[in-house]
Amino acid sequence: MGMLTPQWRKSTRSGGNGGSCVEVADNLPSVVLVRDTKDRDGGTLHVNPTAWKAFVEYAKQH
Repeated sequence: MGMLTPQWRKSTRSGGNGGSCVEVADNLPSVVLVRDTKDRDGGTLHVNPTAWKAFVEYAKQH
């Protein structure tokens, strides 16, 4: 099996005004990747999928 390619999508929590946008790639088995849409080469966060799920659930409640 070959390496999986991250499938980036704009976060549903990003603003629709073209300002603060976050892209997420959550199709990989052991990591969730997060980056700034405006600065894609500026760095990527690597997050444990369980921690990411907990963060998303927390964000939905607040």
